[in-house]
Amino acid sequence: MTAHRERKPYRLAVAIAATMLLIAACGSDDVPETDIPAPPPETESPAEEAAAPATTTTEPSIEGTTVTLITHDSFNLSDGTLEEFTAQTGVTVELLEVGDAGTLVAEAILTKGAPLGDVLFGIDNTFLQRGLDAGIFERYESPALAGVPEDLQIDSRHRVTPVDYGDVCVNYWKDAVPWEPVTLDELTFPEFADQLVVQHPETSSPGLAFLLATIAAFGDGWELYWEDLRANGVTVTAGWEDAYYGEFISGGGERSMVVSYASSPPAEVIYADPPTDTAPTGVITESCYRQIEFAGILTGTDNEAGARALIDFMLSETWQNDVPLNMFVYPVIEGATLPPEFVEHTAVPPHPLMLDPAEIEANRDTWTERWVEIVLR
Repeated sequence: MTAHRERKPYRLAVAIAATMLLIAACGSDDVPETDIPAPPPETESPAEEAAAPATTTTEPSIEGTTVTLITHDSFNLSDGTLEEFTAQTGVTVELLEVGDAGTLVAEAILTKGAPLGDVLFGIDNTFLQRGLDAGIFERYESPALAGVPEDLQIDSRHRVTPVDYGDVCVNYWKDAVPWEPVTLDELTFPEFADQLVVQHPETSSPGLAFLLATIAAFGDGWELYWEDLRANGVTVTAGWEDAYYGEFISGGGERSMVVSYASSPPAEVIYADPPTDTAPTGVITESCYRQIEFAGILTGTDNEAGARALIDFMLSETWQNDVPLNMFVYPVIEGATLPPEFVEHTAVPPHPLMLDPAEIEANRDTWTERWVEIVLR
């Protein structure tokens, strides 16, 4: 076993290590958007109606305009992908990377009505409700949503559009565990003592996702579960990279289990040095929490037509087929092409865990504070 050889960090490491959850103090007092009934249309007399000339309206041309896409600093696409959008529409895309995902959402809330850009990409279901409650998005239902499964379209008012998704799961090093675990309960068994490393849920996106997974799985018993994990020697890092490339065997550490992603095993194969055809890691599929990443048109944009075109393009084959190997996530469009490594080495969770975004928003701070009391004090 080459457990302690160094491995080249794959691009997902950048994507996740950057996603610190920094918006806990940036709540908004804005009320949620509500449906306002439209006033009745003005009526004309028959004479006025007969005299009124016929009118037609045309959409303003977007060719030659620019759309600013605000995103996190782990955003990545292949060269030529955004240029293809420009070739199709005549619209140039300018990228504005504002930091991690938490900063991204906080900045959008602070600049509501006078946004720094036109489209925001990178808000996920963990913090979605905060953005929706703040009213930072315009409604838009892309025609391409017809190809997206209903269970990924969790905002029925179409203020945001699902673009990709991934599953946060416990990964294990196959050659270093007494058996390949399949349940969350096994992580508390004495045979797995001092083997699990997790991330802090207040500073790490996968750390928060794993906490939410335990709440979804155990309900009111989640606190007892974490007490058992602590008694069994769980260790905590600030972020994903510290866990995966510090404490976990993949980066030379001693721990055989880590909170990571369902897409981590194929990444181990893709970036293996020396090359390998077999993933050295496995996934506990019953531990997986689904994260859906969304894009939305920002309220106050001065190029709404161009923003809509970019949302449509995010659901095109060009974009959807490009995201797996660039951000190690899954495309949302049914029938999108997956790289062979994803097909061969990814364990797809049959029933990924999820919580309602409104429930997360209402309880997140309480849950994380209680987690700190149980695990770190």
